[in-house]
Amino acid sequence: MSVLEQELKQNKFANEQVKANLNILFTANCLYNQITASLKPFQLTHEQFNVLRILRGSHPKSMNQKDILSRMISKSSNLTLIIKKLKVKKLITVLHSNQDKREYVINISKQGQIKLNEVDKLIESQKDKWSRLTESEAFHLNALLDKIRS
Repeated sequence: MSVLEQELKQNKFANEQVKANLNILFTANCLYNQITASLKPFQLTHEQFNVLRILRGSHPKSMNQKDILSRMISKSSNLTLIIKKLKVKKLITVLHSNQDKREYVINISKQGQIKLNEVDKLIESQKDKWSRLTESEAFHLNALLDKIRS
């Protein structure tokens, strides 16, 4: 009996593709929960962490909401609320665009960069917890996951 079969208490699936899809969903949820638990001491949600990482990746260049949303893992996130909460925590700066006063430009603040560096240190110290795959296994898994999404 596989680990998935034990976890789901189910040993029959319509076919291996159905089992693989369930395994992906189950594993994604497991990883999401682990990351969420690790972010709790930093008072960050998974979605807030994702936005901060996106902004750090474009820094020092500012981004608008549309560009941030296009890079988010969960496209259905309430980005307006996430931005509002990150602004209150002083982890980002939000200003009116010089080109279009209806648009906002968003950037990660120095405090936001410091917070992400702290999270990075925790994740690095716990990397064995996050993945039990070798580099080669991770490479092949990435290729298979890309194939599923293409």
